[in-house]
Amino acid sequence: MKSFKLLSVDFEKDGEFFSCPLVDGIIINEENSRRSWILEMFVDKEHKPVFDEWLESGEVINTKAVISYPENEPAGFRLAVYAVKEIGDHISVLLKGPLKRVRSQYAEHLLEELIAEGLQGDEMLDRFRADMKNRPQLKRDRDKQNS
Repeated sequence: MKSFKLLSVDFEKDGEFFSCPLVDGIIINEENSRRSWILEMFVDKEHKPVFDEWLESGEVINTKAVISYPENEPAGFRLAVYAVKEIGDHISVLLKGPLKRVRSQYAEHLLEELIAEGLQGDEMLDRFRADMKNRPQLKRDRDKQNS
C-alpha cells in the first residue's frame, strides 16, 4: 500500500461536479488487482447530509481527486461512502473504490483550447499556468455534458 496527500476532491451529484473543501485528507492506493483506493477526508460538518445520504443509499459516486501536488491532473474514481463520523465542527468521511480510468490529458487539451482562442506568447503562458492550477472545466468536457 502507498499513501498520498489528498489536496482536493470534486463529487458528481445530479450531473454536476461540486467541490468539497478539505481541512485535511489522505488517499491510499491498496495496490490490488481491483485498482482499489481508500480516501479519508476531514471536512466541515455542513457537508454531512450529502455524505449521510450516500452512506445510506450505497450509491457509487463519480469523483475527481487531486493528489500530492496542485499541478497534478485530477484522477477519476468511482467511490462509495463507508463511514461518516462527527468530530467537533467537522466530519471524517471514509470512501473506497476503484480508479475510474486512465486520466485524460488535461494539459494537452487545455493547450489546444488556448490555441483555438488565439492566445500567444506571455498571455498564453500566464493563462496556461493559471488554468493548470485552478483546473477549470474544458470546453470539450462542457460540450460532452450538454450533448
